[in-house]
Amino acid sequence: MFALFTLLSLALSVFAVDVTGTVQWNEVVPDIAALGHTRVVLDGGKFKGNVIRDGSFSIPDVPAGTYILSVLSHDYIFDELRIDVLDSAFEARPYPVGTPLNPPSSILLPQISLTPRSKHVYFVPIDSFNLVAMFQNPMMLMLLVGGVMVVSMPYLMKNMDPETMKEFKEQQAKMSGMQSALASGDLKAGFSALMADEPAPPKALPASPKNRNNKNKRR
Repeated sequence: MFALFTLLSLALSVFAVDVTGTVQWNEVVPDIAALGHTRVVLDGGKFKGNVIRDGSFSIPDVPAGTYILSVLSHDYIFDELRIDVLDSAFEARPYPVGTPLNPPSSILLPQISLTPRSKHVYFVPIDSFNLVAMFQNPMMLMLLVGGVMVVSMPYLMKNMDPETMKEFKEQQAKMSGMQSALASGDLKAGFSALMADEPAPPKALPASPKNRNNKNKRR
């Protein structure tokens, strides 16, 4: 049994391939100290290898198949590659994230060379208070104009001439009559009060039954 297991392991190792490559240092990541502890993995961690000081890495004993190679780095972003492991070699192709795995890209890379693209941004600074941006909001502008009108209205009314004051009061009376009519459900009376030249006189209240009895007694 042990001999059979050994033979099986040897057979599998014959068809397994070491996937190797390098990380190219650039202005984003100048050396291994800046990169930190980083792993290169296939299919999210099914097979993996560490990046060493000179930037090279090796993923040992990868069986034949198709894999997605990615870099697990805390601080930096790398491109992903499609790796096709054959009987005694492997092929590397570009693999843009979100594209179908098949059919494979027609571009065949001569070797795996991973370049750091950018750095992860985990923290965004909080925006400081901006008074100008606050008053650019239309709602704030409407609120400001309304407040100015409320504060300045008494001074404007004091400086009005008698004719203008009379017209202003008439308009107020029309609006009040229209609001009262609309509140009672009488739309026709409300629009009539608004379009009338003179404010409608207040309606006399009906006499109470007690007052009617007093009038009959006097007669």
